[in-house]
Amino acid sequence: MAKILSVDDEPSIVRLVTATLTARGHSVTGAHSGAEALALVKTDKPDLIVLDIMMPGMDGREVYRRLAADPATKDIPILFLSAIGEFASQIDTVEMGEAEYMTKPFTPKDLAEQVATMLDPTAAEERASRRHAQLSKLRMMVTIMHREHD
Repeated sequence: MAKILSVDDEPSIVRLVTATLTARGHSVTGAHSGAEALALVKTDKPDLIVLDIMMPGMDGREVYRRLAADPATKDIPILFLSAIGEFASQIDTVEMGEAEYMTKPFTPKDLAEQVATMLDPTAAEERASRRHAQLSKLRMMVTIMHREHD
């Protein structure tokens, strides 16, 4: 199956992602920092990266920017996995590009389904549609929250 890199400063999240995805036949390598992730990408050449956003030092957004700027890594699918609850921050993350976004806590089933969809080359249209719907929903929530504060 696929080679996946799981990046999170919380070892328990890396273990959960690893257990979930290896049970579905994938090979998973773990990293606990942005710098470690960038080094592993060069040596392991993963098919997909599950990337936390909030990490000390280099955060997930910076890792994403660096990967996107490198022709050798720009096409690796990224699934942001984060506990960020601020809707505006979620919008910024989803708008960064082709990356997908999933919030913590997550169910192993949802993670496995998301990864399977991201690895399926025939599901690109479905992913784009889901990303558009997610952005619309987040924008509506931000609008409603701003109205309540006015």
